[in-house]
Amino acid sequence: MIKQIFLSIIISLFATSLMAKPGPITTALGSSKAQKGGTFYRAILSEPPRLNPITYSDLYARYIFAFSMDSLMARNPQTREWEPMLAESVKLINKGNGVEVKLRKGATWHDGKPVTVKDVKFSLDCIINKKYDNASLRPYYENIESATIVDDSTVNFKFKKKYFGNFNVIAGLTIVPQHVYGDPKKKLNKVMVGAGPYKMGKYKKRRSITLDKNKSWWGFKDPRFKNAFNADKIVFRFIKDDNVKLEMLKKGKIDLYPRMTPEMYVKKAVGKLWGTKVHKKKAKNKQVKSYAFVAWNQKNDLFKDRDVRVALAHLMNRKLMIKKFRYGMSLPATGPWYRQSPYAAKDVKPFEFSPSKAKALLKKAGWKDSDKNGTLDKVINGKKRDFSFTLMFSRKDAEKYLTVYKEDMKKAGISMTLKFVEWNSFLKTLDDKKFDAVRLGWGGGSIDNDPKQIWHTDSAKNQGSNFISYSNKKVDKLIDEGRQELDYNKRVKLWNVIYKEIANDAPYAFMFNDIYEFYGHTDKMGTDRVTYNYEIGDQFWWVRK
Repeated sequence: MIKQIFLSIIISLFATSLMAKPGPITTALGSSKAQKGGTFYRAILSEPPRLNPITYSDLYARYIFAFSMDSLMARNPQTREWEPMLAESVKLINKGNGVEVKLRKGATWHDGKPVTVKDVKFSLDCIINKKYDNASLRPYYENIESATIVDDSTVNFKFKKKYFGNFNVIAGLTIVPQHVYGDPKKKLNKVMVGAGPYKMGKYKKRRSITLDKNKSWWGFKDPRFKNAFNADKIVFRFIKDDNVKLEMLKKGKIDLYPRMTPEMYVKKAVGKLWGTKVHKKKAKNKQVKSYAFVAWNQKNDLFKDRDVRVALAHLMNRKLMIKKFRYGMSLPATGPWYRQSPYAAKDVKPFEFSPSKAKALLKKAGWKDSDKNGTLDKVINGKKRDFSFTLMFSRKDAEKYLTVYKEDMKKAGISMTLKFVEWNSFLKTLDDKKFDAVRLGWGGGSIDNDPKQIWHTDSAKNQGSNFISYSNKKVDKLIDEGRQELDYNKRVKLWNVIYKEIANDAPYAFMFNDIYEFYGHTDKMGTDRVTYNYEIGDQFWWVRK
């Protein structure tokens, strides 16, 4: 199953070498004025198809797991240093060829059973065991040879070979209970048992999921979390329509409207309530920035020719879209990850909007309107084929961008049909690779990224995240080489070459990079700042009494 569309990968890699070490334990973040109790109402776009923490399929489940599951270590949202969670410590051993994990004592699962070293070992084994449906996580753990229980508090992980993220993938490993998820034949799609600060409460199908505070959570005795996870309940309401979401925020039926679009922020979050009952925020931080794209299925004969893909990129009027719909508050994307990253080659420019260049490239590729019906055609594999295809999308907000794109396609002789598909069906279609083109976005995830999950040929197999079946032998070689490069500056150079290579191949029509995080919240919520350095930090918010 494709993991986390709008990518928010479980593993959070940072700009460190293999010899990364956890930073000092910090004092409590958040406000000393934070109050305890109450219910925090949140909005997510869709009901997660799975809540099984091993086999879950999308970002919406991840939002819920952020409050209910624990990893061995976690990044501090202000410093980005690793800090202990279920592990008391994680340290390199055997000259960097392995990691020793010391398990925290006294941590329990939501069902009251203790967290054990058997659970730690199982949490790795179920990733590398192909009997479990989690193909897109395996590239990160393919260099971990084994987990061995040393004693009742120690697990040692052995590496197969060097990889710049070896320490980080173990530190960020989410721990799951073997006694619940040990049988891979049991789907357990609506079962969520973790060791985090909240546990499953009421589940109203197609409406909401409620999390209840886990009063037995080990972290409530840790001074770091004195001002965190303050609400007694968190309710995730499934709201697909942005306008409905905004009205629910104004009426106090949700307290947080995350990832507000620039259009909602500028044009619709206005009126007498704003600044009093509801508040909108424009945050700029060091968090990885997302980008939107249109992806071409390269198993489809229409999109196998690079000249055609470049022509399609030239037909996307990014400047108009950014000006009209994003109010100048986004950047045109240039390549396969966000352009503000040091890993993105700065000399790569976005393809300009140029119908004339597009038409010339299409002509070069053999496309012409032979029957004068307004649509280009070409003989492929002995059969005449019109340049006609369907583009799927799963967010209503995307339709206005795609309508502009569709009209410019039509002027160039290309017939593109837009098709809105509900999220769960959308994911299945991607997994089955039964699509022509899709509009999606990657976002969040790692600062020190690893391109293998999305761009390596191997990741096109077994329902990996390379769902368009992109394949470039040079890119594969560079990815394999770069993953073993421990020197950050040398890896930056390799990743820059990969960035250029993929951008030149135009496997996506890259759309936008975000600059800001926009969100809205009710006056009911107490906050201590607009954002932390690496995230908004709503885990530190509280319900005013």
